[in-house]
Formats: sequence, C-alpha cells, structure tokens
Amino acid sequence: MTEAKIRLNHSLQFLNITNKGDRHPQWEGDLNTIAFEQNAVKAALLNLAQPCYFLRQSGQVGITNQGRLVDGNSQTVPLVETLTALPPLLPRQLGDRAFLEAHNVRYAYAAGAMANGIASEELVIALGRDRILSSFGAAGLSLERIETAIHTIRQALPNGPYAFNLIHNPYDMASERGVVDLYLRCGITTVEASAFLRLTPNLVYYRAAGLGLNSEQQIEIKHKIIAKISRPEVAQQFLRPAPEIMLKALVSQGLITEIQAKLAAQVPMADDITVESDSGGHTDNRPLVCLLPSILTLRDDIQATYDYDYPVRVGAAGGISTPQSALAAFMLGAAYIVTGSVNQSCVESGTSGAVKALLAQAEVADVMMAPAADMFEMGVNVQVLKRGTMFGMRSQRLFDIYKTYDSIDEIPPLIQKVLETQFFKTSLDTIWQETVAYFNQKDPNQIQKANSNPKRKMALIFRWYLGWSSRWAKAGEEARMIDYQIWCGPAMGAFNTWVHDSYLANPQNRCVVDITHHIMAGAAYLYRLHNLKLQGMSIPAPYWHYQPQNSSTSIISEML
Repeated sequence: MTEAKIRLNHSLQFLNITNKGDRHPQWEGDLNTIAFEQNAVKAALLNLAQPCYFLRQSGQVGITNQGRLVDGNSQTVPLVETLTALPPLLPRQLGDRAFLEAHNVRYAYAAGAMANGIASEELVIALGRDRILSSFGAAGLSLERIETAIHTIRQALPNGPYAFNLIHNPYDMASERGVVDLYLRCGITTVEASAFLRLTPNLVYYRAAGLGLNSEQQIEIKHKIIAKISRPEVAQQFLRPAPEIMLKALVSQGLITEIQAKLAAQVPMADDITVESDSGGHTDNRPLVCLLPSILTLRDDIQATYDYDYPVRVGAAGGISTPQSALAAFMLGAAYIVTGSVNQSCVESGTSGAVKALLAQAEVADVMMAPAADMFEMGVNVQVLKRGTMFGMRSQRLFDIYKTYDSIDEIPPLIQKVLETQFFKTSLDTIWQETVAYFNQKDPNQIQKANSNPKRKMALIFRWYLGWSSRWAKAGEEARMIDYQIWCGPAMGAFNTWVHDSYLANPQNRCVVDITHHIMAGAAYLYRLHNLKLQGMSIPAPYWHYQPQNSSTSIISEML
C-alpha cells in the first residue's frame, strides 16, 4: 500500500453534509490552527473542554478547537467549508447530574465495595480526595476493624465522599445488626447494601432512623442507601417504601419514632439501585443490555405509583472496566456506573501483590462460578478468577460432596483422605475443632445447630476452606496460592486488553484515580466520535482507540 493511500485511510471524511440550507453558521478563526495530521486531530478531539470545529480546506477535512461560529449569510466566499461542530463534553456531563449533587462528587461513577477490606481505606481515601465515591469493603471484617476504618477515612475525608458496605448474611443476622448499630453510632450517612435477597429489619432500621423534617416541613433523608441488585423482585423491594409490618415492629421496640415510620412510608428504601450484571463475587451473570432496561422500566412504573419527589436513580455495574463499556452503560440509561474487579488490581487495594499479578494476566474467559462461603448451603455462587488457582474447581467439589452425603462420616475414606491431604492439609477433626473455637466466640448457636444436624456440621467444615481461601489470597500466602479465592469478573480481562500497550499494563502503575479518569474521559471521547458518525463522518480505526497516557503528561489529566 502506498504512503498516499495510508494517509487517505487514516484521514477524516465527511460523507453527508447536513448544513445545506441557504443560511448556516460558518467558522471564523486562524487557519493556522486547523489540524489535518492524525495525532494532531486526535489531540484536538481529546481536548474535551473545548469545542471542535470540522472544516474542509482544499478537499481535506481538518479540525480545530479555536475560533467561533458566526452568521453564515454572507456574500463572501469562505476560505474553508464549515462541516459541523461539537460542543465541549466533560466526563462529569455523563450520567445523571442528580447523582453528582446527592453525593457531592465530580463523576457519575463509584467504586464498589470488595469484601475483607480489599476496597481499603487507602482506596476510598484516594478516590474521595478527588471527589469520587467509593465504598469501603466492610464485609467479613470485625466490628473493631470496621470502626478503625471509619475513623481513618473520616479523618482523611471529613466532608466525604465515601460509603460503607452493609452485606446481608442470612445465617448471621446478629452481625448485620451489629454493623448497623456501629454505622448509626458513628454517623455513617451512606451505605452500599449488597447481597440482600429480601429487606431485613436491620436495613429498614438504618433507613428510617435517618428520616426527619426540615424547617420547611419537607422530608429529609440523612441515611442514604445504594442497593446492589440483580433481580427485579429484589429491585422492587428497594424501589418501594419500607414494609409497614417492619416499621411497626421497630416503633414498638423504641428504635424509631411514629413520625419516622410515617415518613418511611413516603420514601423508597433506596436512593440509588445498582443493577449488577456479570460481575465478580456475588452475581447472577445477567447481561446488562437485558437487565438494565427492565429495571429502568420497573423504576418508572413504581415512580408513577408513588410519585416520589426524587425518583430512585438506577446505575450499572458488572463488566464495566473500559471506556467502551462505560459509554455503553450510560447510553443504556444508567444514571451512574460502578467498577469493581479492576479496582482490586490497583496499588491502593487491600489485597496482596501476588493477587494483583494474577489479575494483571487475566483474560476475559479466565473466570468461573464457585460456591459462596456465606451462602454455601443455599447453593449461591460467586464469580472468581480461574487462571492460576484451583479454588473454583475444589470448592465446587466440596459442594458436590455436600449434596451427595448427609454427614462427614458418610464420606468414603478415600475421598476424606483427598480432602485432608490436598484441600485442608490437616485432619477434618482438626478443622472441626478450629470451627468450634471460631463460632464459640462469634455465634455459639451455630455449633448447637451443627451438633444436632450432621449435614450442618459438614457444611461448616467445608465453609472453613471457602472462608480461609479468600484470606490466603489477601495475605498472599505462598504455600496456599493454588487455593486463592479471588473475586473477579470478565471486566478484568477486558481492562487488561485495553491497557496492554500502555503504562497501566504494569500493576505497579495502576492507581485507582488514574483508572477512573481514563475510563470516564475515554467514554466522553468515544461519545464525541459516535456523535460525528451519526452526522456522517467516516472515522478511521486509529481514532477509535483511546490510549491511556501517564497522568503526569496526559492531555486528559490537564483538562480534568
């Protein structure tokens, strides 16, 4: 192919000129500012804070951020033909502005909670200092550890923004209540509620306890809830007011007032609901293109019934880790987007360097479903990394054994030997003694139930492996690398493909704020290209790739 043809293939072409009337605006400015060369054109398109004017001079299409449009009704023949113009488009314009105002953030973007403190204080603080919302991964941590995180984050971010995770555990409602009491005592005003299959009195208590009337007698919601959902029947519960029966019980217990109960009947249970599609951790693997529109329709139907002053915002999570996926979610109607798996690979996350190295090698297909430690007996699964670990296969083997046999004693000796030598690396009796010691401190009732139910005892023993596997990964325990449980969705592989030739390919360069900026700026940049395409512009392939540049020199970082 000749050099001339290469230049032609990489040049912009305007196929359908829409301004064909007698009167249309004309560009006026310095002709020397018009760019025709590919890198210069792309730089002008990336200058999201400035308008873009597309001009044709001597048969070649160019672009400039300078000049202005003036009345084109002139007898003077212009030196250039004005094709079209794009206004400035900053990343903060994507999504719902109400989300920005409600949470006092710069983007319609949040970093979701990752359990066991993987969504660490450092990660929450780094994003919060840049006015980006993030949720601390409180699930699986002791109350003392969570309280320490509250003090650390509050000291660094006295005015926010930040949120704390509240995870549902149907087998440990006491712990859920303990976390709610802690959040109320410490004044946590935003929680991310996850894994709820139904509303619980604890969650309703948190919501209602923050309700009141302002000086103008308007309802004031001091406790915001961002609910992660993946099913319409669960979404309905958060889109509607709290159940009357739960509110009456809370009043009778003296936990909320009659007035708060009446106010709770007038507001939805959540301010935001995050539609979680094919994500890491707890997920139903639903495609976002099907799930999000159905939840938006459900939201609109319920809004028409209750006529809330502020409709519930619906965001999107699962599979979002690139500018393309972010833009797709916004175009589907998401009020905001939530990232997860990709943040785990960042330097600020609370997991080990060994895990971050494995995540940086992941491809889109390197994930699988595996039994969840917190809902093992119910058959609930979580999505985990498959590459570099055997946790997925081993945990599934444990669940198969659990379904097949009714007690540890029924398991054939040969299988027991495999479990003890390869999975647990000690005797099952030893594992049971450790389990007893753990639950005697945390929830003795679990041991009482297990002593009278051999299958329940088997489940607790197997949950020992599922629980420790995530701790081994977080701690980077080398001897247990083959058993690492790493929550991860296909978004991780998509991210690695996107940044393959950039500075972000190295896990040591993955700062969570940088990644956030690049995803949002890249989405705005791609939106510009799609806008041009709709107007008839033929845009060559090189322009469609948004390449992350180091934040110290990036045009994007300067503009943001």
